[in-house]
Amino acid sequence: MSRATLAVDVTDAVATLTLDRPEKRNALNRALVDELSAAIHRVGDDADVRLVALRGAGPDFCSGADLEELGRIAEMGEEESLEDARALGDVLSGLRRLSKPVVAVVHGRALAGGCGLATACDVVLAHAEAQLGYPEVHLGFVPAMVMTILRRKIGEARAFELVTRGHRISAGEAQEMGLVTRVLPADDFDDAVARYLSDLATRPPSAVALIKELLYELDDLSFDEGMERGAHVNVEARMTEACRAGVAAFLRRPRPGA
Repeated sequence: MSRATLAVDVTDAVATLTLDRPEKRNALNRALVDELSAAIHRVGDDADVRLVALRGAGPDFCSGADLEELGRIAEMGEEESLEDARALGDVLSGLRRLSKPVVAVVHGRALAGGCGLATACDVVLAHAEAQLGYPEVHLGFVPAMVMTILRRKIGEARAFELVTRGHRISAGEAQEMGLVTRVLPADDFDDAVARYLSDLATRPPSAVALIKELLYELDDLSFDEGMERGAHVNVEARMTEACRAGVAAFLRRPRPGA
């Protein structure tokens, strides 16, 4: 049997999915894609999990497609290629549709499909020395499966330049264009990540799930439809136990000067 290519750990309400092919710079092959897909469904159904962190073992987050996989792809017929592309697409959309927040913890290189994985996450925490990019164009290839998300996240002009030039960008540049949420200092990276994850995991799951669902649902709605959907989500939030408990606790707080 081949060894697992994805390590899964659940600690303190955080499910950490670690791409575990450090000898291959965590390059994506079909086995890893399938394991990711299965893990996303498992943690989505786990009531003990409030947050998902996606990481890479070794010096890099993920270098993209495995070279052996590229050779296999070149020999595929149209139908097999379509099925293979959809498998990665299912992972990217699965991260987006998961009701729990997904945080990419990026260090080293996050390139091609690896950058796609990070882009699909709700939050990207990047090491100050990390590099990101979509170099597929240099092979005559297109990062097509992530384009729907990338366009929404950073806008048409920046997405076009990023994928047509195929250049690597620094964590700082990625943050400036909206691809990275926060750049964390190298000398405090692991501790800063741990603090961020621990803090985010304390938020009420019902509220976070509604926020994430509404935020991405707005992509397909007009302004008026979005406002109406927001009103319904507002009501849904008010009906939750977390909201009622939170309001009651707030009202019990001592008032200044009281």
